[in-house]
Amino acid sequence: MDRDGGKIEEIFAAATSMSVRQTRRGCCQELLGCEAADEFKWFNTTDGRNDEFGVSLEDSPCFTRMCCGGCHEFTMVAKENGSGEEILTMYRPWACNAGACKCCCYQKMEYSYKGSPLGQIEELCWVCVPRMQITDASGSPVYKVHPPTCVGGMCVDICAEGNPCCGKGCCKVPFYIYPATQEDTDNGAPYVGKVVKVPKSLTVEFLTDAEAYDIVFPMDATSAQKAMIAGGAVFINANFFEQESQGSGGGDCACDCLLDGLLQ
Repeated sequence: MDRDGGKIEEIFAAATSMSVRQTRRGCCQELLGCEAADEFKWFNTTDGRNDEFGVSLEDSPCFTRMCCGGCHEFTMVAKENGSGEEILTMYRPWACNAGACKCCCYQKMEYSYKGSPLGQIEELCWVCVPRMQITDASGSPVYKVHPPTCVGGMCVDICAEGNPCCGKGCCKVPFYIYPATQEDTDNGAPYVGKVVKVPKSLTVEFLTDAEAYDIVFPMDATSAQKAMIAGGAVFINANFFEQESQGSGGGDCACDCLLDGLLQ
């Protein structure tokens, strides 16, 4: 089977960048003490566009969202606007919360299209900086994913996207994408793509979207690989920022994100 066929090929083949934005769906439910299911809107931002093409809604029991927090199992299907046709299915099984120095029970998310596996993103063993790996359907590594680093790879470089307090780098939290064959991915090493948690405006924060992620794809990525990278934004949000946004409802500066999200 051609794993890049159908909607995946149609939507992702020519795309060079996308944005995945969490909505404020269920905010009233959360005010009553119940954790709402996450919903994301998907946008094609290639060549400066901002075309919404899909939406994905978490499918999980309310009980598990309340009791298991950031490690609960869920399925999420991205569907095309209008037709409702499947674009990508994401499944995250239950596992221990993402954290340093684990030896097992790593967080992962599996991707499929119309029942056929595409691959997965999985947390690796890490000490100071979260590290993940994207593999294809056969289990072969395709990309490494982690925040930019400094100090010999021991610290997150919060200045990689610019000044974290003002200017173009304000409040951004990047996760860079590297080829699986690239040995050195630390201390400013060249990267081929990125998933960046971007700052929220007052309108986005209080009226519409919650978290937002801008994605730049590797130039040589296949349509299936681009789909998994875009789905990686959902994985990153669930593991490193979901509890922060649910708990505080704010705190969007880079330092808060890194302390409360990446290193919790």
